[in-house]
Amino acid sequence: MNSLLAYKIKSILSEFKNQHISFFMICCYIFFEYVRPQSIIPALDILPWAQTFLLLSAITLVLDKDIKRVKHPLNKWMIAFFLVIIASTLFAYNRQISIDHLADFYTWFIIYFLIIHIVNNEKRLFIFLLIIIVASAKLSFFGAKTWALRGFGFTSWGIMGPPGYFQNSGELAIQMLVLFGISYFLFQAQKEHLKGIKYWFLLLCPITAAMTIMGASSRGSQIALAILLLIVFWEKITIKRTIGIGLLVFIGYSLMPDEQIARFTTAGDDDTSVQRLLYWENGMEMIQEHPILGVGFFNFPNYYTDFYPNDLIGMRIKRGAELPHNIFIQVGSELGTLGLIAYCLLIIGCIRSNRKVKATLKLNNKENNWLSLLSQGLNLGFLGFLVAGQFVSVVYYPFMWITLALSVCLSNIVNKQHNLK
Repeated sequence: MNSLLAYKIKSILSEFKNQHISFFMICCYIFFEYVRPQSIIPALDILPWAQTFLLLSAITLVLDKDIKRVKHPLNKWMIAFFLVIIASTLFAYNRQISIDHLADFYTWFIIYFLIIHIVNNEKRLFIFLLIIIVASAKLSFFGAKTWALRGFGFTSWGIMGPPGYFQNSGELAIQMLVLFGISYFLFQAQKEHLKGIKYWFLLLCPITAAMTIMGASSRGSQIALAILLLIVFWEKITIKRTIGIGLLVFIGYSLMPDEQIARFTTAGDDDTSVQRLLYWENGMEMIQEHPILGVGFFNFPNYYTDFYPNDLIGMRIKRGAELPHNIFIQVGSELGTLGLIAYCLLIIGCIRSNRKVKATLKLNNKENNWLSLLSQGLNLGFLGFLVAGQFVSVVYYPFMWITLALSVCLSNIVNKQHNLK
């Protein structure tokens, strides 16, 4: 692993070539889903590349002799959550809307089980994670550059990403929170192995991720970033770290445009905030009135428009309601308490799994091992998603489902290394 941790390109490529074709296919899927070269180069946009590589990874999976069944508590909660979605669809307020959106989850259901079975050893995990980091870093470097070139100024649209899951400024900012958490701890694990441009690349990942979040003008993600920074610096309180926190706060506040500061001072009074509060209030009412299976998978906008027309503000009166801009209210109102319980157990299970990995490695005197620090990075990025998720509707975006898969891969690898069941 030392040559991989040192980011030696020849070693990484050599190891990549030695892997089974199923691993190659799932890596290609991640690359095309995150980087989206087919959007950058129109000539490539001749096939549904991501779906094609996903299908090929599923087909070739059965040919990989190294793959064995992966057991983990999160698996049963993934299945339970999917069953609730199906039941909610059957009893939905508008069944057709639910049916039309089923792919929004069952795709992640398939991806989750493919990843946890294919990414089944330490080297595969490192390469797979590296693809995600490089793809995300491409976005963070672009976002930081964009914000700097406009003089660290404010724009209502923030920073736009490539077409896909990260095109919207708010969703881009959440991916940067995930990158910040993982890359910060990986830098701590790998900095002694890195030199020159490789050292600076990994160091700049969390820095440019934070800059992109600031430039994205997403209040929820900026609040999440502040919490993550406090957690990172709170780990070891020293005079040096205290001064560092003070400088970061001062610099961040100084660079923040007046318009962005105004958005915080008017939070709760502007139309966007008022509408979200109405979504949350009426979403809670939906949970109370439909406590078992909710109003139906992806039925919140349609149900809200029909039953709460007087609680729509501005252009939404004509366009209709949006999703509730809160992950827990979306799940609870659309899938009821059954869905909300399964969703919360997935969250708790993920955090506990990563903590267990850290505890296992610490018990074996490997608390500074990169796998141990990765477990902390996954939890930190996941926390960023959970905080930002209180202000946007991102339940069925990759943030949570990829984190769950990586956490199970990590747990499976560490348990095999230490002969644990």
